[in-house]
Amino acid sequence: MATRPSQRPPRPLLRWVLMLIGVVVIFGGVFLIKAIFAKQTNNFFDNMPQPAVAVSAANAQPQRWSEGGESVGTLVAVNGTDVTTESGGVVRAIEFTAGQPVSAGSVLVRLNTANEEATLKALDTSARLADTQAQRWQQLGKDKLVSLDDVQQRTAAAASARAQVEAQRALIAQKTIRAPFSGVLGIRKVNLGQFVSPGDAIVSLQQLDPIYLDFSLPEQMIGQLKEGDVVRATVDALPGQSFEGKVTAVEPQVDPSTRNFKAQATLRNPDGALRPGSFAKVGFDLGGEREVVVIPQTAVSFNPYGNAVFVIGKVKRKAGETDAQGKPLTGDKLVVTQRFIKTGATRGDLIAVTDGLKPGEQVVTSGLLKLRNGAEVTVNNAVQPSADAQPKVENR
Repeated sequence: MATRPSQRPPRPLLRWVLMLIGVVVIFGGVFLIKAIFAKQTNNFFDNMPQPAVAVSAANAQPQRWSEGGESVGTLVAVNGTDVTTESGGVVRAIEFTAGQPVSAGSVLVRLNTANEEATLKALDTSARLADTQAQRWQQLGKDKLVSLDDVQQRTAAAASARAQVEAQRALIAQKTIRAPFSGVLGIRKVNLGQFVSPGDAIVSLQQLDPIYLDFSLPEQMIGQLKEGDVVRATVDALPGQSFEGKVTAVEPQVDPSTRNFKAQATLRNPDGALRPGSFAKVGFDLGGEREVVVIPQTAVSFNPYGNAVFVIGKVKRKAGETDAQGKPLTGDKLVVTQRFIKTGATRGDLIAVTDGLKPGEQVVTSGLLKLRNGAEVTVNNAVQPSADAQPKVENR
């Protein structure tokens, strides 16, 4: 009788181990292939030639600029106020036209003075009577018929009565409101029959010729700007026009909150083109000319940590370098290098560079946002930003 072969007992642990090994091998191979593919992709993009960025460029140029400065200021009337009244009353007559020039002393408004004039008549009558009595008592005093004390009392009473008359006349005069100085009137702020109190504004009055220009400068320039220096002012309301004046006052005190000091110039304004309260740009010269390196302002990246420009230079190409289509490239290429500079004064579209740039060096003037340090560029100056020391706005 044949014997049956003995069956091996099941081994579940071995099966689990083999299954885990198989899973690890399969997934490990997948991740390995993916890592190899990612590495090759990164190498491709890292070594892929970047297309050159099209920019416009300009050369740093030496120019002779006079030593000067710039600031902003506000036009202020030499004399300017809201005409008011010292005494209250009802407006009886308005004798001015809004917006018209007036001379000093011209009557602007008359208030009702009927009660004051009646009081003046009574006081005047009492003053004449007191004066007559004082004269009689003085004669009696000379004849030794009354005492000297009585004479002095009558004389003092007459003087007091005359003073009351003068005070009443002054009160009536206060109710005739006149222009305190020559100038141009604004819009009236009262109407006929309106009661005005002391201090109420009646109309604005501004003296326009000459006119002051107040501006501020940093404390480093306090010893450079002097009285008599010529300043030039421009206002946005009058493009293309420049107004000259002279510094007439320099504030000796520096504002501790801003570290600036104030200066004031006086400008001629015969036609009244300049108006108080207008914003003005101020330029002035402080000495002789000096040579500076200038570039367009569009070439400068103004940053809190420092101003910078992209300087264009030539670099030899590496062997085997190709373009985006795989074609071989030869010759030198233009590469930009970011460089920090120190800037000075500005004139129109130009800015002076005090350190970090030499005359003749080429800088990028447009397309700065597309650049990085070491990027390749191509120069296309078909369209360039404005670079004029005295730009003019064109009417379109």
